[in-house]
Amino acid sequence: MKELNTDLFDPRTTLMEPDFSRAVTPSADADGDDFGFAFNDSNFSDRLLRIEIMGDTPESRPDSEACTSIADWARHRKRRREDIKKENILDLAECPEEQILNDNQPDMDDCEGCENQDEEAVAMVEESPSGDEAANSNDSDWGMDCSTVVRVKTLHISSPILAAKSPFFYKLFSNGMRESEQRHVTLRINASEEAAVMELLNFMYSNTLSTTTAPALLDVLMAADKFEVASCMRYCSRLLRNMPMTPESALLYLELPSSVLMAEAVLALTDAAKQHLAVRYKDISKFFEEVMALPLAGIEAIISSDELQVASEDAVYDFVLKWSRTHYPKLEERRDILGARLARYIRFPYMTCRKLKKVLTCNDFDHEAASKLVLEALFFKAEAPHRQRILAAEESATLNRRFVERAYKYRPVKVVEFDLPRQQCVVYLDLKREECANLFPSGRVYSQAFHLGGQGFFLSAHCNMDQQSSFHCFGLFLGMQEKGSVSFAVDYEFAARSKPTEEFISKYKGNYTFTGGKAVGYRNLFAIPWTSFMADDSLFFINGVLHLRAELTIKQ
Repeated sequence: MKELNTDLFDPRTTLMEPDFSRAVTPSADADGDDFGFAFNDSNFSDRLLRIEIMGDTPESRPDSEACTSIADWARHRKRRREDIKKENILDLAECPEEQILNDNQPDMDDCEGCENQDEEAVAMVEESPSGDEAANSNDSDWGMDCSTVVRVKTLHISSPILAAKSPFFYKLFSNGMRESEQRHVTLRINASEEAAVMELLNFMYSNTLSTTTAPALLDVLMAADKFEVASCMRYCSRLLRNMPMTPESALLYLELPSSVLMAEAVLALTDAAKQHLAVRYKDISKFFEEVMALPLAGIEAIISSDELQVASEDAVYDFVLKWSRTHYPKLEERRDILGARLARYIRFPYMTCRKLKKVLTCNDFDHEAASKLVLEALFFKAEAPHRQRILAAEESATLNRRFVERAYKYRPVKVVEFDLPRQQCVVYLDLKREECANLFPSGRVYSQAFHLGGQGFFLSAHCNMDQQSSFHCFGLFLGMQEKGSVSFAVDYEFAARSKPTEEFISKYKGNYTFTGGKAVGYRNLFAIPWTSFMADDSLFFINGVLHLRAELTIKQ
């Protein structure tokens, strides 16, 4: 309201451009103008709002009277969506021609004229000065069924107050339409929306709500989204965020209609929901069946987390494939979901080369997309460690975190393989200082598996006692995965980068005939106590990273 001397309640006054960006939060109610005294008061109003309340069945009512918990609210919403979808299939021929998006019958959620029908889109109709109502005209019934009006409420409203809080009302009162010139405006809603709409209208005057239950706040949030009242959406979002979160409520917040999710006002709420799911299900193996039953929004929240506790990124890939095959049995649908939604959360650069080869031949992925993902992963693996850290740091501040390493149970390794003149592989394992510190006093960390001559091997770093049991020290071991009774004779060499040259220096050489499940190595790789190994002036940590190398050669 830029002209303070203007009569805001004069219907002939031209409405000034409002500031819709203004935020109202539960902790800052006093900062906003409180016009609660003017709500439904003819002395402070310039219009009459006639609210026609349409009948709907008790089963379709998701408001706080019919629901006592988030679970009830979610079940009612789901049932209502299913009922509306059935109705839409029968009424498709009645949709205006321009609402049909293509020759194929669209998902009704994508039909512009039928959008958000589980919320029953509000129909605004004018009311002439003579009292002749256009409430039943075809033009005024978009998005509505043919339910009868069960009751009517009439409120005195101030168009400047509503217009200042909502672009919806601002356009309604200032766009030159007949409604903007009339004193009477009719709003048509379903009975299930009545409580939420009344709360919303009161909020637009007073900047506060009387309702405190989660289901009721969700209904107000939906109404606020429909009428574009961003301040109320922020208010509801904050109250919901401060309530105890459950997996069920978190999924409900993530599955709100896209128009709500896109609103900045609820980003904090959806972020909190994602974080709740990511923390609860960070160890997928403990809740495997429960996680397998989650919808797409829940899976995205879980696999996008840096804190996911899995054996390796290979396990994430295998899980995503299993989940998508279960929920999307049709290949075409599965390819769309993997390509457009889930592949971005799989960190292909940290998958093993053997698994990346399988990606190239996996029919669940579009071949061109799979080739691009694998090529990017291989280029990352070929980068020098410092370049990898730079790429990861650059992406850590973005939504795309494919170069950011998770806390894997088995540490990723870089492997270089040779077939000639002898079968040989060189394996590089990097451990951060804090990872090594966490090994004390008797911990161990395992590498991902790597292969030589068709057999799987792994490295394991230990904190253990020296052979005389006089002090703790750092040990490195080489093991062969259990696979029958195959014997394998291998020459091996352990090396580590060391200051001041920062070159790899050989620390131990040996040979061993492996059988399944056996391991060999050196209990005190650096021939120093643990305290010296972990000291600030240690020769073996370069920029906080311990660089280890193992060279394996099959004996002829």
